[in-house]
Amino acid sequence: MKFDLHTHHHRCGHAEGHIREYIDEAVKLGLEFIGISDHSPFFGEEVDHFKPWVAMAKSEFHSYVEEVLHLKREYQGKIHVLLGVESDYFPEHETLYRDVYRHYPFDYIIGSVHVSNGYDLFNRKRWERMTEQQAIIEKEVYYQLIQMSAKSRMFDILGHIDALKGCYPEIAHIKTEAVDDAFKVMAESGSVIEVNTSGKTKDCGGWYPSIDLLERARFYGVDVTFGSDAHEPARVADDWQEVKNTLKTLGYQEWCIFQSRQKRKLAL
Repeated sequence: MKFDLHTHHHRCGHAEGHIREYIDEAVKLGLEFIGISDHSPFFGEEVDHFKPWVAMAKSEFHSYVEEVLHLKREYQGKIHVLLGVESDYFPEHETLYRDVYRHYPFDYIIGSVHVSNGYDLFNRKRWERMTEQQAIIEKEVYYQLIQMSAKSRMFDILGHIDALKGCYPEIAHIKTEAVDDAFKVMAESGSVIEVNTSGKTKDCGGWYPSIDLLERARFYGVDVTFGSDAHEPARVADDWQEVKNTLKTLGYQEWCIFQSRQKRKLAL
């Protein structure tokens, strides 16, 4: 059963195409499930459209949900369209985000850390002249946030759990117990992590998480799913078969999809 749970579209300000184009591409590729999961607005900010190059405005959120629900009905019988959202995780605004999301019939919510220590992960300037000791601290802070997002149980899927390597590939090789501590918490909380193939579009190349982290996830019993993190329709289901084959090689027998916030395991 072919699926992709992580896609974006023009509303977020840094993706191309409309939702319908992503669905049509999924139909063409023979997917049975396509998840629409654009970036959540910055609900904790006073202005309506904070960082328009990153996420949609708060005032757009309802129309986003309504459009996905409309397309879900329109494409019934052709493909299952799933309503998702990629939510930032800000501990200080956890209650606010929970309150917003409970009003909508999501199939799943992806929880992603895009900001740590006050800086965007993909801001190259933050990594300039970084010492190894500073990098260790950055990595530990990041994985503490991953732990907190897992403990919160707000999310069905944890997004790109080693994305801090995106513009600073060297950090992937820095060892810290914070990574294994995070995997232990993910396992205890029943978190599902995505194999996100958009890392190939960044400086690091490859996938989020890397193979060695997928091995750790398997060791600790953390479930997995698939998401291309497509920001253009042509990347829908990118590397899907390669990911499936790799997970089998690592010893996984199942991966997960979600409908109405309920996890469903599928044989690989």
